Amino acid sequence: MPCLTENYDVAVVGAGHAGCEAALASARLGLETIVFTVSVDSIALMPCNPNVGGSSKGHLVRELDALGGEMGKNIDKTFIQSKMLNQSKGPAVHSLRAQADKQEYTRQMRRTMENTDHLTIRQGEVAELIVEEGQIKGLKTYSGATYYCKAVVLATGTYLKARCIYGDVSNPTGPNGLQAANHLTDSLKKLGIEMFRFKTGTPARVDKRSIDFSKMEEQFGDERVVPFSFSTDPESVQKEQVSCWLTYTNEKTHEIIRNNLDRSPLFSGAIEGTGPRYCPSIEDKVVKFPDKNRHQVFVEPEGIYTNEMYLGGMSSSLPEDVQYAMYRTVPGLENVKIVRNAYAIEYDCINARQLKASLEFKEIRGLFSGGQFNGSSGYEEAAVQGFMAGVNAAREVLGKEPIILDRSQAYIGVLIDDLVTKENHEPYRMMTSRAEYRLLLRQDNADLRLSPIGHEIGLVSDAMYERVLWKEKMIEEEAKRLEKINIGAGKEVQEFLERHGSTPLKTAATLAELVRRPELSYEALAELDPNRPELPEDVIEQININIKYDGYIRRQLQQVAQFKKMESRKLDENFDYSTVGSLRREAVQKLNLYKPANIGQASRIAGVSPADISVLLVHLEQSRHAGHGEEKKEL
Repeated sequence: MPCLTENYDVAVVGAGHAGCEAALASARLGLETIVFTVSVDSIALMPCNPNVGGSSKGHLVRELDALGGEMGKNIDKTFIQSKMLNQSKGPAVHSLRAQADKQEYTRQMRRTMENTDHLTIRQGEVAELIVEEGQIKGLKTYSGATYYCKAVVLATGTYLKARCIYGDVSNPTGPNGLQAANHLTDSLKKLGIEMFRFKTGTPARVDKRSIDFSKMEEQFGDERVVPFSFSTDPESVQKEQVSCWLTYTNEKTHEIIRNNLDRSPLFSGAIEGTGPRYCPSIEDKVVKFPDKNRHQVFVEPEGIYTNEMYLGGMSSSLPEDVQYAMYRTVPGLENVKIVRNAYAIEYDCINARQLKASLEFKEIRGLFSGGQFNGSSGYEEAAVQGFMAGVNAAREVLGKEPIILDRSQAYIGVLIDDLVTKENHEPYRMMTSRAEYRLLLRQDNADLRLSPIGHEIGLVSDAMYERVLWKEKMIEEEAKRLEKINIGAGKEVQEFLERHGSTPLKTAATLAELVRRPELSYEALAELDPNRPELPEDVIEQININIKYDGYIRRQLQQVAQFKKMESRKLDENFDYSTVGSLRREAVQKLNLYKPANIGQASRIAGVSPADISVLLVHLEQSRHAGHGEEKKEL
């Protein structure tokens, strides 16, 4: 019986946060792209927390935006509260976080997708990949239709053989009761792809009308909103914001949970998948931190036109009656009504060590992968992987080299490097502590770091790139001017310093030296610097940071130079490490398994010691000398 057959350049499987970025990147680069989703209504769905950004995740979104991605632009259109986190700490850990109107976020992303040239959206379940001689050729849907293409991006999220569980209830569905994708896993296993079973969870959604907010702490957004996207006019996002609320669990809550652990599928063995360590369920928290007598609960609106509220910090898979009992012990939730039960979700994903740093499968050319399917957690982690996979799938079709960001260039580089070189036996979450060079990889300078790469890819416009070059020039010129202007130790200056709680001058000092004082800033020194140019807020921010942290930045740049040396020592990805004498057996096994691209990557593989790296460096040097000798002979 004849079935539908179509041809595309790139096919993307899944239209969550990873799939949307992959499909948009590919289509915007001019390739005929098709994206498959089990439900068109689930495009860019937020099945869990109703927010974008947060600690380290805000960095990822701004980096994605600087490269030409969509998430930052979309949250700027749809946020209902915005806040810069960690402002009492240094600039390296400042992170933007915004509450989204979930329905509007989905609606706006879908509108963008539907109006992007070269992009086709198709509702349907992908059941099989077509691979011939280690090369992707296309895919088949459950309906029997065949789509031939030159590259495929897998971005299946939490849908593969998904199972939603609470108490004794187990539903074979994807998030929010949507259809699961039950057939692709078998095809992947036949191709020799190693699969994991992971778990994540979500808290209950409750009716706003049943909450007593007078017993909670009100959480406001920032008075002055900073947009996520560098292309968004800051004035366009200044608006009235909704409030979030903070309350706490207590000993009564914990007692109910402890008394019902035997009914929790998490502890009874009914859940097979491994859950995220850094986003645990409330059951996990109570068991693992028995000395804590309370845990935070963030009560967050799901949107402007709904009464559903999200109970952040209280995800659970306990039975329905226990959920009601424990939630009602929390101050303000004594009479709460549940709209949607909390649940855990199990799903199939891959062992990401099977991927190159380009997110292409090592053994199947043209097959790329991004998002939670790679064993990560979070919308932001998914989006940046989807983008990089989409870009590199497009470049594969165009015959171009892949774009690979290293750990010194971006949080995105840290995330992907960790996924492909480290043993991840639980969903991976990005954190600022994972980035060795975080003083350089700040969210505020993502445009300066990555817009040149986005422009080179073809996803950052000439106008946007020119704007970044202008910004860079303004920062440099003003910093130089401040280093040259001397301020005398006159009466007016000494009075100014006294007013600001700063030590008096004994001799003249440059404006830059004064900016470096912790209690002073570029803005504060305006009255001592009447001839300064008028500069935008983002330029002033960079001047402040660059001058104040100059010594630390220089030190990190030296560390990066050392890192680059290790990364430049390339390794043959087909090399047999058992031929290298003096390498420990575990190192041989791990190196042959991961096939690192360079010495730096090899050094980050668990089980490969510094001594093993020294052996590899000696071997490389000997091979280089032997190669020179052979060349001389031939000459």
